[in-house]
Amino acid sequence: MVQLGYFTFDTPDIEKARAFYAGLFGWTFDEAASHPTYAHVSGSDPAFGITKGEHRAFPHLYFRVDDIHDACARVRALGGHAAMPAQSPSGLSVVVADDQGVSFSLWQPAVGY
Repeated sequence: MVQLGYFTFDTPDIEKARAFYAGLFGWTFDEAASHPTYAHVSGSDPAFGITKGEHRAFPHLYFRVDDIHDACARVRALGGHAAMPAQSPSGLSVVVADDQGVSFSLWQPAVGY
């Protein structure tokens, strides 16, 4: 069974979001994994963070997969759409959409992540 592996909240102001969620939930942030356009929440399961971007009224979900290229091929075979996977320190990720246009992401963690 595929599990939710990661998710993000998009916000126009990372620092304001960090302060808000730290005050509300007591969240702390992993500074080594964070940068000006991303704040990684420490000790969460599943992992998640806050990204700088256009405001969305919902989180962006990343489903953990073992082979992102195979999963993208299956998305396309089922009538969906898949972008090209992108590399980051945490692994490979890609935005996909189902056959009705609902978007989500796939994430293949880096070795040891």
